[in-house]
Amino acid sequence: MPPRPVKGRGAPLNHESARFNLPLREADGDWLDQLDAVDDGAPPLRTTVTIEHPRSIISRNSSPDLPFDQSINAYRGCEHGCIYCYARPTHAWLDLSPGLDFESRLFAKPDAAKLLRATLRKPGYIPKVIALGTNTDPYQPIEAEHRITRSILEVCLEARNPVAITTKSDRVLRDLDLLADMARLDLVAVALSITTLDARMARTLEPRAATPRKRLAALRALHQVGVPAHVNVSPVIPAITDHEIEALVAAGSEAGARSASYIPVRLPHEVAPLFRAWLDTHFPERAAKVMAIIQQMRGGRDNDPEFGARMRGQGPWADLIRTRFRLAVKRAGLNQHKWLLDTTSFRAPADGMQGELF
Repeated sequence: MPPRPVKGRGAPLNHESARFNLPLREADGDWLDQLDAVDDGAPPLRTTVTIEHPRSIISRNSSPDLPFDQSINAYRGCEHGCIYCYARPTHAWLDLSPGLDFESRLFAKPDAAKLLRATLRKPGYIPKVIALGTNTDPYQPIEAEHRITRSILEVCLEARNPVAITTKSDRVLRDLDLLADMARLDLVAVALSITTLDARMARTLEPRAATPRKRLAALRALHQVGVPAHVNVSPVIPAITDHEIEALVAAGSEAGARSASYIPVRLPHEVAPLFRAWLDTHFPERAAKVMAIIQQMRGGRDNDPEFGARMRGQGPWADLIRTRFRLAVKRAGLNQHKWLLDTTSFRAPADGMQGELF
């Protein structure tokens, strides 16, 4: 029997990871049978935020198939609850579940701007684009209260250090003043990830992310003030959203995006069983077909972690998606120019001490 969906959440399960020898806990089956008879069912799953004080804030990578080598994640976990999120397994490092814990037990880093300022002041710092939104969305709902992403942008604007933002939220428009100023100095570009144009499907796939309509409106607003806007058709899920490739590219172009990209769905580590459970819950009639196609694209496995292949897939299905996307981009007139952000005007920011004002 498929698991019951949790209202307003993406993952239907909350199993702990077994990769790090953590103890597993399972609810008693008899208790589950009585769930609806006690207190009108389980209470709503509420979001909690734990304050975290890391010693550093910039993460660096040497992956050959990523367009950046340094990034900042202001938060751990993401309330958007996207069932396909490749970052879910990171919660296993915290002894938490990549399932419902990932989208409800969040961590915020309020010292991010202070740590960034200190890093940018180091004599050996080399100015490079900083990516925001690589593991968790910088504009997920808790940003409205914590405003950590905004504080990071303020430091980057002061230091003239370029930033590339990826988000699924129209909350990015709350920082439109900063983004417009940065755009005039060639210091920012923003990508909106749009998986589907179907609002009902979006609520199932990514229950607490902005609606597709709001994301397209955000693209339009960014374009109108001169912020380079990009549409990321990601992930492409075969037999679920792949039929929308052409419509998504066209809608992004019409909204003002000047470039586009795509990534086939990735199911690393604990994401695969979560995604399978989601299919069994919401699309049982096509679950086997979806997974069969994914495995064809991933060398017979649920996921292919190899550099190069992991972002594009392999085989006939991957080739078909790649061809359709390329033709859609050509018809829309996108990808004519690369995002060129300026790293030459960098200047070390003040140390934040009042004495430097005089």
